[in-house]
Amino acid sequence: MELQIIWLPALFMIALLYSSVGHGGASGYLAILVLAGYGRPDITPVVLILNIAVAATGLFHYIRAGHFSVKLLKPLIITSMPAAFVGGMIPLNDRMYSALLGFTLLIAALRFLFVARIFQVRETSTVVSAQTRILPIGAVLGLLAGMVGVGGGIFLSPLLLFLGWADAKKTAAISAAFIVLNSLSGLSAHLMQGAVIDWTLLSSIAVTIYIGGFIGSFMGAWRLSLRALQQLLGSVLAIAGFKLIIRIW
Repeated sequence: MELQIIWLPALFMIALLYSSVGHGGASGYLAILVLAGYGRPDITPVVLILNIAVAATGLFHYIRAGHFSVKLLKPLIITSMPAAFVGGMIPLNDRMYSALLGFTLLIAALRFLFVARIFQVRETSTVVSAQTRILPIGAVLGLLAGMVGVGGGIFLSPLLLFLGWADAKKTAAISAAFIVLNSLSGLSAHLMQGAVIDWTLLSSIAVTIYIGGFIGSFMGAWRLSLRALQQLLGSVLAIAGFKLIIRIW
């Protein structure tokens, strides 16, 4: 099956907008490819590879801009990476997968639609040490990420902002690293279960997505906010999430 060219602009915009806040875009890519007619087993490894590439580019930009915090990342990945591996090993039927992905997209939509305001309020927040709470949070987020086939940044970043554990830029940097590591863990689980990488699909969309991710992460780390565009993306993701959830009924 070949991806129709009409989907490429959507994938480009998703990569650009997600990466502007340190995300890899996996949930958006999954939504587009599922709606384009691809089956879940065929696209999960491809999406995770693209997620790693885009999030790693974002991490590079945010580290260069001085926003990365190892102190907060370490306790999160201690539990999230093993949990993401376990989540990637859990078989889901199409109904449950569509429900999880749909709700994940709705969470992402809320994050883009409403959390931008919190960025402005909490940019001067200081990072706090709360490992007794961070460890179980990392495990839960990693498990969800592995099950859905994403890196978990869409769950993590709103939480960091709401709790005041990091400002907007640090949240983006930490989320990017969190996504890279959990995506690697989840991808390993899928490959161990016999998943096959669709190289044709990967090669047909990789350049488009990577360019979008590079531009978005650069703008997010160094330039002005993309709040208006993020809100537009939030609306699109909300529609896609509702559509996926409606399909299971």
